[in-house]
Amino acid sequence: MNRRPPIQFCSACGHPVELRIPPGDNRERHVCTHCGTIHYQNPRNVLGTVPVWGDQVLLCKRAIEPRLGYWTLPAGFMEIGETTSQAAARETLEEAGAVVDVGALFSLLNVPHVNQVHIFYLAQMREPQFAAGEESLEVALFSEDEIPWDDIAFPTVAKTLRYFFEDRRTGAFGVHLEAAADNVAAPGVPVPSLPVHTAHTEDILTPMLRV
Repeated sequence: MNRRPPIQFCSACGHPVELRIPPGDNRERHVCTHCGTIHYQNPRNVLGTVPVWGDQVLLCKRAIEPRLGYWTLPAGFMEIGETTSQAAARETLEEAGAVVDVGALFSLLNVPHVNQVHIFYLAQMREPQFAAGEESLEVALFSEDEIPWDDIAFPTVAKTLRYFFEDRRTGAFGVHLEAAADNVAAPGVPVPSLPVHTAHTEDILTPMLRV
């Protein structure tokens, strides 16, 4: 199911567009009837972090729809000109008022029914300081037994949190990849987690493992 509204007019010249398969392509695109500009629609990247302080994770209560009033990891749409880790750090600062050192890639979850890819990095908070941004009603640190599981905003956030606590118990963090369709795992997934072994990753995870 594609929830993105169809393109009606060309952003280059303002004339109407129509759906047709351009030469050399294999699917319908929005093509301008006047100047021929092809308007591609691509998935949106949602970037966020798992911000950690001691044995706790920082969560935000959403102040906007969708899922107003539910808890989530700080995350949002990647902007032009950013790297994925820069976007994750910016969203953490904007939504949770927390400055973090971004570590290793932790989870990458495909959500094709809303044309999105959700990507979360492990992150170490520099200080136990945080504040609700414009898109958050409240921000708080939670230990594992305090997580409001019934009030988590999105399946990708719940999965990422469960992966985090499971990995922390084993003492080895991996990269978790999963393809989802309408919140149901596609055949053959989730794929096995990929172990991460880099000096930077080990440095950033040291305080997370000492709990």
